[in-house]
Amino acid sequence: MSFNKYKEIIEENDLVMLYIDFSTIIPIKVTEWTTSKKGNEIENICQTKYGALKVSDLIGKKFGCRVNLMSANGFAHALHPTPELWTKALPHRTQILYATDIAMIILQLELKPGSVVVESGTGSGSLSHSLIRTIAPTGHLHTFDFHKQRRDKAEQEFEEHGVKDFVTCYHKDACQDGFGLENVADAVFLDLPHPWDAIQSAKKSLKEIRW
Repeated sequence: MSFNKYKEIIEENDLVMLYIDFSTIIPIKVTEWTTSKKGNEIENICQTKYGALKVSDLIGKKFGCRVNLMSANGFAHALHPTPELWTKALPHRTQILYATDIAMIILQLELKPGSVVVESGTGSGSLSHSLIRTIAPTGHLHTFDFHKQRRDKAEQEFEEHGVKDFVTCYHKDACQDGFGLENVADAVFLDLPHPWDAIQSAKKSLKEIRW
């Protein structure tokens, strides 16, 4: 499964964005079994307001198809993951940026395939996924977060989403300790309480422009 390469058929362990309506999109991992809150192995059933779905029934279906829920008239659509859908459905560990602001950021930073970007902080990874798609397949994202659990969870999601080769995650306070990068980045984006504390380190991380 990859956010950068489209596939047609849903397979076991894929991530599916179950589209119920515009305000309800549920990310589900396609497995037959899952673990309950009590630690017991149970059948993987996704509950929605229009009915339940046996998740393993998605295996072999096409991305984009309509799937019937276990109710009289309930249905949903099994969509291929994209950064935009992930932004609408991701588990919030912090406040996040949404698609409209993300599009403007990418435009203003003039990013393209091959760009190298420094981001701080990683947060919930909403912006990170769009940055990765924009700079792939030859660019790279260096993303920093001072909170170790957030950093670790983001790194886990990048691996599960098939984009780990395009991103390096750092557990580091960019304001206090700097980025530790020099002359590597085409752009730096700071989403911090005190971004001015990271300006000097951000400057060092940017590539030198020679006229």
